[in-house]
Amino acid sequence: MAIAVSAPATAFGAPTKTLDARLTAKLHRAGFTGRIESTLETRLGRQLDHRLANVGRFLWFDTITGLNDDNTCAGCHSPTNGFGDSQPIAIGIGNNGIVGPDRTGPRNMRHTPMVLNTAFFPKLMWNSRFASLSVNPFDNTAGFEFPAPEGTSLSGEPHLLDAQAFIPPTERTEVAGFAFRGNNDDIRAEVMHRLNQTEQYRRLFGEVFEPVRQGAPINYDMFARAIAEFEFTLTFANAPIDRYARGETGAMTRSEKRGALLFFGKAGCVGCHAVAGSSNEMFSDFREHAIGVPQLVPKVTNNEFDGEPENRDFGREEVSRRTADRYAFRTPSLRNVAVEAAFMHDGAFTSLAGAIRHHLDPFASLLAYNPVAQGLPSDLSGPISPTLPLLLQLDPRIASPPSLTRSEFRDLLAFVRDGLLDPRAKPGYLRQLVPESLPSGRPPLRFEFPPEPRLRH
Repeated sequence: MAIAVSAPATAFGAPTKTLDARLTAKLHRAGFTGRIESTLETRLGRQLDHRLANVGRFLWFDTITGLNDDNTCAGCHSPTNGFGDSQPIAIGIGNNGIVGPDRTGPRNMRHTPMVLNTAFFPKLMWNSRFASLSVNPFDNTAGFEFPAPEGTSLSGEPHLLDAQAFIPPTERTEVAGFAFRGNNDDIRAEVMHRLNQTEQYRRLFGEVFEPVRQGAPINYDMFARAIAEFEFTLTFANAPIDRYARGETGAMTRSEKRGALLFFGKAGCVGCHAVAGSSNEMFSDFREHAIGVPQLVPKVTNNEFDGEPENRDFGREEVSRRTADRYAFRTPSLRNVAVEAAFMHDGAFTSLAGAIRHHLDPFASLLAYNPVAQGLPSDLSGPISPTLPLLLQLDPRIASPPSLTRSEFRDLLAFVRDGLLDPRAKPGYLRQLVPESLPSGRPPLRFEFPPEPRLRH
């Protein structure tokens, strides 16, 4: 009697070909194509302007745009961590000029989100306070909504990122500081005054904008377009899962494939970390959920926290004014999450494994949470905010999570960590975007990149 030779078995007891068939079917049902990056220019309706993006790159790293003269976009959205935060909770103004583990200064309120792939985000910020009302960041027909005083006044901008670029220079605790007197428009006018007084910036903007070349001043619309264009170039959505979905079955390891099956199946992750429709394959439903994340309380902060005493972050409630939204935060995209320094809205977890474990038992995780055990900086290692209110608001979808075996957990972690990581998001690639010198002549911030891996001889 002939004996058939079977393909290698997976942890699920199925041959590799069966595993691929199951995963391919799952991705198809979820609406995942792995082609979202290739749609960027089509949805913009034009090609990327790399000259304009380069102007935006210089502005990103130049403290000339911060009226406190010590911070800029890159101080919190750092190339050391996927253009996300190098700290658990952001440090804006009053910093020591370092971007990385040794950064010091008064804390803001939350962990800075990554900028990578935000071209496809219909909502921005942890409490979704910047949003496209059409649920499409490329479509301004229904308007873009911002907190007062802007409201929907920025709806004429072509993309949500163009509109969003009007806000950061006006944020007092992030870059503007408290010494300058005036409203948001006054702050923007002062930033433009600085740029127009700088010959190198006038030359750079003049290479892109004819009016500037003819002697007109740089205006804020030009500034916003430059920042947004740089962000468009930070679309890095070609991870192993994308290549796999396009037919390259060898792009993922068997462990990552098993983890993907759990993610889209038993573990239920895709329920919130969605890929279909307006999620734009970003692994987020872009909705707000209360998941019982421990809330850190900085010893020194320049933000006003919520509650009495002020040691809590009410999240979405700050925008909606609905108590039902208390402690709810927007689902983050999981793309390239492996390069983050910390996880959750306040960086409460310093390992991806810890963040995933919290989802699998938020009650036990919150009640046993110890900031010292997380290895957090000393100014974040004190008492956390009250836990009972967090548990009372817990989203029903996470209140009864599935039970995973140790091997299943390892597979799920492998998928989220490695299967969703585009190599271009790694610090070794992004460090090339840091300018050696700046058009303003100001000294650049000092970035603490991890050591380059040694080459084998």
